[in-house]
Amino acid sequence: MNEELKHKFYINTDKYKLDVQMIHDFLQTSYWAENILLATVEKAINNSLCFGLYEGNQQVGFARVITDYATSALLKDVFILEPYRG
Repeated sequence: MNEELKHKFYINTDKYKLDVQMIHDFLQTSYWAENILLATVEKAINNSLCFGLYEGNQQVGFARVITDYATSALLKDVFILEPYRG
């Protein structure tokens, strides 16, 4: 990874920093969560280990993990917004 990109993005697990509306907007148009309700997204976030990908203060990606924090985990809802892929 080149140095410019290495310092341009960061990952954070603080749920209060997540842009829940952006996550919902993306997921409701995805093939795996089409038409998902905002309340369902909020509940999923509240009950998962979540990772936000950020450029500055703007969230540009998301992933969540369903886990028992001991022996198993399932990666879900992974995405990066289109302009930031590549």
